[in-house]
Amino acid sequence: MSLKYLTIVFSLVYLVSAGLVRRVTCPDGNAVSNKKCCDLFPVLEDIQKNLFDNGECGEDAHSALRIAFHDAIGYSKKSKHAGGGADGSIYTFANQETAYPANGGIDDIVARQKPFIERHNLTPGDFIQFAAAVGVSNCPGAPRLEFLLGRPKATRPAEDLTVPEPFHNVETILDRFDDAGFGPSDVVALLTSHTIAAADKVDSTVPGAPFDSTPGVFDNQFFVETLLRGGSYPGTGPNKGEVPAPDALRGEMRLESDHYLARHPRTACYWQKNVESEDYMMSSFKTQMAKLAVLGQNTKEMVDCSDVIPMPKPRVGKAHLPAGTSLHDIEASCDETPFPTLSADPGNATPVKPVKAS
Repeated sequence: MSLKYLTIVFSLVYLVSAGLVRRVTCPDGNAVSNKKCCDLFPVLEDIQKNLFDNGECGEDAHSALRIAFHDAIGYSKKSKHAGGGADGSIYTFANQETAYPANGGIDDIVARQKPFIERHNLTPGDFIQFAAAVGVSNCPGAPRLEFLLGRPKATRPAEDLTVPEPFHNVETILDRFDDAGFGPSDVVALLTSHTIAAADKVDSTVPGAPFDSTPGVFDNQFFVETLLRGGSYPGTGPNKGEVPAPDALRGEMRLESDHYLARHPRTACYWQKNVESEDYMMSSFKTQMAKLAVLGQNTKEMVDCSDVIPMPKPRVGKAHLPAGTSLHDIEASCDETPFPTLSADPGNATPVKPVKAS
């Protein structure tokens, strides 16, 4: 084969590839891969300023991610009467779904998002998943989540008991996720959301109790700290669905489900992989969130508008042990590989501050 022929072939490949990523310039000057995505930039500007407090990784960003999960997981491969997945039913049928015990506190973010849904030309399902992806992008260290546009309006509510509760045992939780199409490693990946999460309802005396010591940063500290030996409660515990958190992290809350998933034979090694590699944690979370965000949807009829989602800032630092702890405090449960060596912060143990509500 002649050099001239090879040059022609490579040139054709380049031209075809270039055509696949052709960009469209929106009226406001932004460039996207599909002109339908241009309509999202006014929504992006509005929610960043007026929902997420000028782009903060705060309470509304955490809640936006939570409602995206609670809306989508109301899906079942087995039941013909289950909800339509990521379709916005938690908004459309809010009176019914927010009354489910597992959705306690969701009514707050439903009310916060309502005026934005009403003034923008998006279905509730699209808005909920778009807001979640944008909210996550405000958290340093987070992956840039995908977003597909085109969810139809929900036609029926999700059933009760489709959202796992923190007091459910591991097998019950894994069975529920399996019914929605997620395996044990996928469950652990989705729990990466807890690195920026906090609890209001498990113990109402400590609203905003975080699950790790860096609730405004997307990192793997949650996976480290959940393995520390528990000793105390942040408030009036024990409460249903709560187990003791580390004494060295006063104010931190630990969900019972997180505690046992971190130590269960079917999930412990996936948990430890998130400790070992933040890149693995981010890529697996991004993959499973992309799957979750389109549960029950026909993706062939949707438009990929992922290029509208802002690029998150990088995280500074790496996984470590909190001050006042050592590797002897880690309850490692993965038999396949030894627990990684982590350094401890210097100084005395520091209390963990609650996450402020907006």
